[in-house]
Amino acid sequence: MKSLLKNAREEKGLKTRELAQLAEIDQALISKFESGTRKPTRDQILKLAQLLEIDYETLMIAWLKEKILYEIGDEEFALKALLLAEQEIQNNKKQIDSIIITSVQTILDEIEILKKKIQSYSHFELRQISKTLELDFIFKSIRLCGNPLTLEETKSVINEGLTIQGKSIQNHLEAINFQEATSYIKDLSQNKTSLNEKDFLLIHNLIFKGFESENSGKYKNNSLIMREMNLFFNWYESQKNNLHPLILASEAHLKILEINPFEKGNLQMANLILNWILIQYNYSYASIEENQNSINEYFSILEQSQIQNDKSIFINYIIKIEKENLQQAIALIGK
Repeated sequence: MKSLLKNAREEKGLKTRELAQLAEIDQALISKFESGTRKPTRDQILKLAQLLEIDYETLMIAWLKEKILYEIGDEEFALKALLLAEQEIQNNKKQIDSIIITSVQTILDEIEILKKKIQSYSHFELRQISKTLELDFIFKSIRLCGNPLTLEETKSVINEGLTIQGKSIQNHLEAINFQEATSYIKDLSQNKTSLNEKDFLLIHNLIFKGFESENSGKYKNNSLIMREMNLFFNWYESQKNNLHPLILASEAHLKILEINPFEKGNLQMANLILNWILIQYNYSYASIEENQNSINEYFSILEQSQIQNDKSIFINYIIKIEKENLQQAIALIGK
């Protein structure tokens, strides 16, 4: 942890005095954190992670590891105690997941009714819904990431290959590429292809085709990122048959943003992975409305969930979005 803090501070070009002022922490303490003679509090970890732009989860794991080593590192039965602690943590996690399911069971039941209603539609009606929702998802997803194209402009670019005056080449490519990535995850879902690293990296490459090619389809050059992503795919494999698809998709979204594995495109990838999982289980795309209030709400919920270390905040939000999107899909047939 001491190396993480010192390296991040030096990369920022900050002196210990300057960091101390920004974090409102005594300069002597900052020096002791970096030398390893003192440990920050949890609140101080949060402040330092934000100021130094260190991934919060990475710093917390390093902090907890050192805390454990300090407390029991020299104990004769430390490893046996850790194994028992791991089992208890896993059991507690199962209880937390069960509590989350219980708290949202009513809306999950409502979602299942809506989903079955859509599945009862004719092949023609399903195609009509699918085409409309896919375009809507593409438009709202690129808008979430700052693309200025309107819905009609997005449709013209994707379906007719038109060039929109006043919009950059990159704006056009973002729409075209996201459409290709969306088609790709749809094909993967129809083929029941489970989330995997090969396709994950290929999707990242797709969304940056024609620009940002140097870093597309590649993780940051950081051994910790490689390890975290390996843990992510192991987590997915172990949980895909245990968690409700909406919870699985929401947690996957959160984990990608926490790991932050790419130089660019982490938000797009988290969004695509969430929806890859959802449509594989015959749910609708979970699209954030394009208006600024909805976009602000999404980022606010994300921040709140991360700061409070409470994934249920984001899970509840995605479940609400999914229900609204299913209702909108049903409304399309009535038009």
